[in-house]
Amino acid sequence: MLNVDRQQVLAYRIAAHGLHRDVTDPAKLAVLDLGVQDVVARDTAILALAARVPGVLTAEELTDDARFTLGWSLRGAPHYHRSADFPGLASALFPLDDADASARLAWQRADIEQAGMPGLEVIRTAARGLRKVVDRTMTKGTASEAVTKILPAGLSRWCRRCGATHIHDQLMRVATPLAGIRLVAGATPATLTALEKRPRVPTATDLAAATGLVRSYLRLHGPATAADAASFLSTTRTHVTGRLWPDDLTEVRVDGRKAYLPSDRMAELENPPKPSAVRLLPPWDPFLQARDRATLVPDPAHRKELWKILGNPGALLAEGELVGAWRSKSTARRLELTITPLVPVPKPVRAQAEAEAERVAAVRGYAEMRVVWS
Repeated sequence: MLNVDRQQVLAYRIAAHGLHRDVTDPAKLAVLDLGVQDVVARDTAILALAARVPGVLTAEELTDDARFTLGWSLRGAPHYHRSADFPGLASALFPLDDADASARLAWQRADIEQAGMPGLEVIRTAARGLRKVVDRTMTKGTASEAVTKILPAGLSRWCRRCGATHIHDQLMRVATPLAGIRLVAGATPATLTALEKRPRVPTATDLAAATGLVRSYLRLHGPATAADAASFLSTTRTHVTGRLWPDDLTEVRVDGRKAYLPSDRMAELENPPKPSAVRLLPPWDPFLQARDRATLVPDPAHRKELWKILGNPGALLAEGELVGAWRSKSTARRLELTITPLVPVPKPVRAQAEAEAERVAAVRGYAEMRVVWS
């Protein structure tokens, strides 16, 4: 059995995530096997891709590229996926059973009782309703209002902020990809439209495709555990180990803890390239989505700086470690980045970080930029 420490694991993950910039075409990045989460106001997806490819990308290049599709997918969050992969996500994300459906909806007993139907039927009913009403491009609010009118009352709730009754937000997010609906890239507010070739609303989980998502998690964020993969997919460890656990895994010990990696990645784990890259990772970057945060950042106080309940900062990656946090503010022409080191950062690394900040400004379309070290 291979024994590794966290530094070797991080070196492997940095390479697996494409952070050495050895892939020139963003559509070929391995992180797209799971998708890249997007927060439009903070340009998270385009910055994540720009951290991985040599050239400077722009938001327009991403939103206008037909090879990418934006949609609510994993955990109900907006992600960019390869367009060729997106239709198949529907049956991969379809819950395994009623308990799994409730877990993905984050519903409590009271929600289930109010719905008056099993979890799977809740999601299927919502997906069929959305498929019916989203027959043209429309905002999330318009679609929510329309589908609420044709759904059973138990699938909606009063929204104090809007002053109206809407379909449960997470239910809408979970059901939308199953209905063959994507998000319009770059649109604010969130805007829905139907896929050109809509698959039918699934009636069962595609176990091979769902197992593939678990395998992709282990390939990108491994060695890892079933509990880690389950958290990423917003399901339970029991569902992952019971029906979705790949059979082509090798057990590894990470600082004495049992974890797993796809067997065809063992050579890369045993001899990963030196993690010398300096990168400014945006909030919700794929690298930061690993569920074993103590592996990424052992110090609990430092973890609190990088992962907030609301408003995560970006992270400074240098020489194989997450060594700082960063935030930005802007005017019409100027972007200012404030970098807060978590540990002492030597001058050569600071210089490389400032070069990366220039890239961030170029990607976001700012003519001027300034870096402040806090």
